[in-house]
Amino acid sequence: MTISPQSLVEQGLHATTADDCMVVVTNGTDANLRWANNTLTTNGVMHGVDVAVISFVRGPEGTSVGTVSGSAATQAQVTELVRAADAAARAGSPAEDAADLVRDRVSPDWDEPPAATDIHVFDTFAPALGEAFGRAGAAGRVLYGFVEHRVSTTYLGSTTGLRLRHVQPTGHYACTGKDAALTQSAWVGGATRDFADVDALALEAELEQRLGWGARRVDLPAGRYDTILPPTSVADLMIDAYWYAGARAAHEGQSVYSRRGGGTRIGERIAAPGVRLHSDPAYPGLESAPFAVTGSSDDERSVFDNGLELGPTDWIRDGELTSLIQTRQTAAMTGQPLTPYVDNLVLEVEGGSGDVMDLVRGTERGLLVTCLWYIREVDPQSLLLTGLTRDGVYLVEGGEITGLVNNFRWNESPVDLLRRFSHAGATVPSFSREWGDDYFNRTATPALRVPDFNMSSVSQAQ
Repeated sequence: MTISPQSLVEQGLHATTADDCMVVVTNGTDANLRWANNTLTTNGVMHGVDVAVISFVRGPEGTSVGTVSGSAATQAQVTELVRAADAAARAGSPAEDAADLVRDRVSPDWDEPPAATDIHVFDTFAPALGEAFGRAGAAGRVLYGFVEHRVSTTYLGSTTGLRLRHVQPTGHYACTGKDAALTQSAWVGGATRDFADVDALALEAELEQRLGWGARRVDLPAGRYDTILPPTSVADLMIDAYWYAGARAAHEGQSVYSRRGGGTRIGERIAAPGVRLHSDPAYPGLESAPFAVTGSSDDERSVFDNGLELGPTDWIRDGELTSLIQTRQTAAMTGQPLTPYVDNLVLEVEGGSGDVMDLVRGTERGLLVTCLWYIREVDPQSLLLTGLTRDGVYLVEGGEITGLVNNFRWNESPVDLLRRFSHAGATVPSFSREWGDDYFNRTATPALRVPDFNMSSVSQAQ
């Protein structure tokens, strides 16, 4: 007999001996297809139930917290997690982020069973993928890639009366095309909620076009180039700009958002006029959890804030830094409004229009960089990042793409790019190749043209 997620929550709350307790149950199903050499290689469906237990014990010096998480499918397994969390709370030191727990919020769909996905989510995509294999093979191209669809249903319950439920569909697709000699490659990818909007033949056609651009090879040295970044690459960079926007690090002088002399840069212009970077759990197509939920505390999230209602938040508005990621603790520290982490991100530029190819047509000489990879932070004070290009750097001459260029290592700050870019396209749903698979799937960004993008060295990667 399958135990409902709600029963697991109630069992955990009944079993605790702590002063208060929260139980977060996440029921997830996952469907996927993988292919290589124009042949489907694997497909499967997985199901898992993860449970996080957060116990709170109050003492004369404050409230201590114990957090334990693991897989659990029975009430007995949940009880063991609760016992461990209770013990950890009693042995712990008072929490710095202690605050009153959120109380008495109930989702109207709390009693609903978890949503699920299965292999039929690919019923339209899979036959078209077979056609794409045939078309690519006939033209001497080879396709590799995967698609994945996950539906997670989160149940958050507490001894303070929280009974919150959220269903999160998350899908993504990625396909790499190579020529028959395996001398060049191109990549396309994106995010989707249900695969109804994903056309395998269109993906193959885009790869055909990009591989065609590579018929001519041009080797270029390191240097600064007028560079066009498509929405996927812009998403790669903006996610880092968001992830490093914690209020505590900024307040303590450890980030690009720190004010010289102390405090944060909230209120300062850090980007070009008309730039807006924002999050909204109700943003169409990027819907995410409307309440805060985390299994453990860090500088950007607090278990004490679980259940807080989330709403639209501007991080940058008209080029001005307006908010940083705040818990109730850091909001009190900085004297700024509470602006918790939201699980999506949108970049908009006033007046931005058109797409990548419109930016290409307006460029006399430069590069089109279709994919960034292996991105790492170099300097937190400027948010200088380094990374590689991969699967398609193309030369632009006279408004046309004229050849394939070697790969580079690059060094740039996404915050600085928001100040320096010269042209922007329209904001569209996008997908970060670096972070989208496992960490952050819901973004919408424009293409950007950036003068003097720093290609710091030539990469030997092929």
